[in-house]
Amino acid sequence: MLTITDLSLQRGGVWLLESVSLTVQPGQRVAIVGANGAGKSSLFQLLLGQLAQEQGTVSLPGGCRIAHMAQEVRASGRSARDFVLDGDLDLRRLERELEQAEAVGDDHAIARIHGELDVHEAWSAARRAEALIRGLGFSDEDADRPVSAFSGGWRIRLNLAQALMRPSDLLLLDEPTNHLDLDACLWLENWLRRYQGTLLFISHDRDFMDRVATHVVHFDRRKLELYTGNYSAFEGQRSERLAQQQAGFERQQARIAEIQRFIDRFKAQATKARQAQSRVKALERMERIAPAHIDSPFSFEFPVAEKVSNPLLGIRNGKAGHGSTTILDGINLTLLPGSRIGLLGPNGAGKSTLMDALRGESTLLSGERTCGEHLAIGYFAQHQLESLDLDASPFLHLQRLAPKASEQSIRNFLGGFDFHGDEALSPIRSFSGGEKARVALAVIAWQKPNLLLLDEPTNHLDLEMRQALTMALQNFEGAIVVVSHDRHLLRNTVDEFWLVNDGRFVEYEGDLEDYERWLADRRKDETEAPKRSQSGQQDSAESAVGTGESADDRKARKRAEAALRQKLSPYRKQQVSLEKEMDRLNQRLVVLEGELADPELYEESGKVRMKGLLGEQATAKARLEEVEAQWLEVSEAVESLEAELAD
Repeated sequence: MLTITDLSLQRGGVWLLESVSLTVQPGQRVAIVGANGAGKSSLFQLLLGQLAQEQGTVSLPGGCRIAHMAQEVRASGRSARDFVLDGDLDLRRLERELEQAEAVGDDHAIARIHGELDVHEAWSAARRAEALIRGLGFSDEDADRPVSAFSGGWRIRLNLAQALMRPSDLLLLDEPTNHLDLDACLWLENWLRRYQGTLLFISHDRDFMDRVATHVVHFDRRKLELYTGNYSAFEGQRSERLAQQQAGFERQQARIAEIQRFIDRFKAQATKARQAQSRVKALERMERIAPAHIDSPFSFEFPVAEKVSNPLLGIRNGKAGHGSTTILDGINLTLLPGSRIGLLGPNGAGKSTLMDALRGESTLLSGERTCGEHLAIGYFAQHQLESLDLDASPFLHLQRLAPKASEQSIRNFLGGFDFHGDEALSPIRSFSGGEKARVALAVIAWQKPNLLLLDEPTNHLDLEMRQALTMALQNFEGAIVVVSHDRHLLRNTVDEFWLVNDGRFVEYEGDLEDYERWLADRRKDETEAPKRSQSGQQDSAESAVGTGESADDRKARKRAEAALRQKLSPYRKQQVSLEKEMDRLNQRLVVLEGELADPELYEESGKVRMKGLLGEQATAKARLEEVEAQWLEVSEAVESLEAELAD
């Protein structure tokens, strides 16, 4: 599909790639990872013909159709539906040709174009566009609203929908989850796993990469390294390499010690068995991957507040909403020092409204909000970036908060957020979104809050900064309430979940996997409800004319049932085959874990065997993820066909 040979690429006089080669096979889903500025987006521009290489070749098959996600969209009076449909260039071309043929009365051309439109399934295009719009979190009514009526983040979602609408052999997505909530992320994962072409995507969301990627390409020191498997497999392989470097050993051990302290604290506080089991597994995995991040440029913490109240904050008999519209009712909550809460809920359910109510904003329409004497809130949301002084430097932002602080202490603090030298003194006006987000987090941490309210804090942050934020939140001794589509962050920083839905919020007893199933069931109910209604109308009509079935109708029904059974048979066989392979892989992983527990492996003589076992373990885990994803797709097809037979 894609072949890169002896490629060298520079941007602004800085070499991004030097003499690299890479081959991506058809159908692979490749996550592109690397530090900010390494050249990931430049690689996409090169593939799109917007940038020229210094040497080497980039080869794609003839006639390769490329779709990509634009990062900006201008205000437009076109409806959201029409904007998404514009992504299908062939459809729009045929529509224009048909309009011209009809204008001149060319019956031959009209017949030909109608045939092409039928092959293109133009009759279902609007429905497919609306499905994309719904999947990405828009309401049905939004399809008719003009693009200009949406905010910047929602316009980016429309860009994504437009890219998915375009028939393509190669799909390029640059940070597609940046402006999505958790629900839309889960929908997008499922869509991309079913995509038939080759996918290259840049992402900083490790769970998203784990669920979507079959391979990882790592930008590392002006080279491209291709890894087989998802992001976890890449991390494991990279960890093994770095763990063997003596220079990083002490930092690695310090990271592991920090994680172990959090594991010990969590085990002591956990009250929900299922969440506890899920969390401990996730944290044990973090311990294994810690070496992959020993060379991170970020290392910071949220300093301990000098005074803390207990409780920190409470709301009784509260209502929250906007103006005369109540979104949440019956709000009764208490936040104590050490509370670690993740907010879950469908898009528009009121998560951000609840966050604003906790802050004491006007969204709290009624009720009693009680603050502890020493409550100090640190609040982060994307719109907070707009309140930063664009003409001030990171250094000046902190100095204004603490005029008596020494220059060195401020510089040391900013160094943990990777602001060094002149960059710490430069106006932030020219900073990227990720750099501004780091400034905002630095400002929050500098003020020593004892309650953190974080609304999508990882947007625009790269993987290393997300990892550093996760570590800092683990060690934070105050209370946390967080809304995030980054499941890795949620799993490793919160102790309990609240579900915001249907005008209420309740303590959620499940974990993130349970929540994903709950969302899937909810979507299924929403899409099937109209069908049940139509079926009910049909049943009523049939009962009005009697329940008798003619011989011809009975034969037709039996033929249809036979066709469904014939169609169902290979799916069932594939389902059984996949289940057997999952059992085999799970058994092999158990054996590998037992072998890796052998103390002799960690002696000098066992290093070669250990490397082989770790590689086999990473490959088996990656394959298990693929097989599980295939099994889910096949099982859905089996359930759908069985439901048709039952009807």
